[in-house]
Amino acid sequence: MKFMTGQKLFFGLLFLSAFAGAHAQKSYKDSLQEYIRNYEKNHEVVKGGDKKFFRFFPVDEQYRVIAEFQKATASKWLQLETSGRERKTFRVYGTLSFMIHDTLLKLDVYQAQNLVTDPKYRDYLALMFTDKTTGHETYEAGRYIDLTTGDIKDSRIVIDFNKAYNPYCAYVKNKYNCPIPPRENDLPIAINAGEKNFAKQAD
Repeated sequence: MKFMTGQKLFFGLLFLSAFAGAHAQKSYKDSLQEYIRNYEKNHEVVKGGDKKFFRFFPVDEQYRVIAEFQKATASKWLQLETSGRERKTFRVYGTLSFMIHDTLLKLDVYQAQNLVTDPKYRDYLALMFTDKTTGHETYEAGRYIDLTTGDIKDSRIVIDFNKAYNPYCAYVKNKYNCPIPPRENDLPIAINAGEKNFAKQAD
């Protein structure tokens, strides 16, 4: 997504075609492992031998959940802090409610102002979150998951935390303006899924 300078966030779209068709008979774990390989192969910042420093939690299907979606009404545009000097403008598109480990959780999903008039990206949504792994096993400024408005079916949407990934500022310092997840999106549990800390110190 274009709300981060130079970064295309939506690696998840690469997975859609792999998950269907010829790969339909693959197990969930095999499909996610293929997604991770594609993520590493097509990454726009981490290149060459540095790809060996990617780290991920083991694929765990319990972190793929169906969430209830409630659309926001009269949502105002907000200035979100970023890892750099430039703030980014978003609004809450809706709220997602779901269960993990018998705990009811909620996350706001955001829409970027600079994308709503772009025919190519206007359906894209940003799910940004922190959790109990943040700053320990996972990147200190939080992680993202790619969603689109088209993923919402009958007021439900699938959230797959196995696809949670790091913003570009996890790999390169002082270059990107990565939105920092709002306080409302701090989960009170550990999400042991998705991308971990990059094993090489940011340049």
